[in-house]
Amino acid sequence: MSYTTIQISVETREKLNRLRPYKRATYDEVLTALMALIPEGDDEGSYTDDFRASLLRGLLDIKDGRTFTSEEVARKLAL
Repeated sequence: MSYTTIQISVETREKLNRLRPYKRATYDEVLTALMALIPEGDDEGSYTDDFRASLLRGLLDIKDGRTFTSEEVARKLAL
């Protein structure tokens, strides 16, 4: 297996360290586990990588409060 180097901030590295299931878990294991949380498909079939990435972005938008209620959308559309 070959490996590569990626640049992450110290803050991100510390967050990854806190997510390790055991002390000697590699960052690759942590990142693989996190990516496994993104659904691969549903009853209708497999999701594309682009769609899976958009699901993740949507969840992050919700977490960071970058969402609108249906009433807010209706008001914006009425303008």
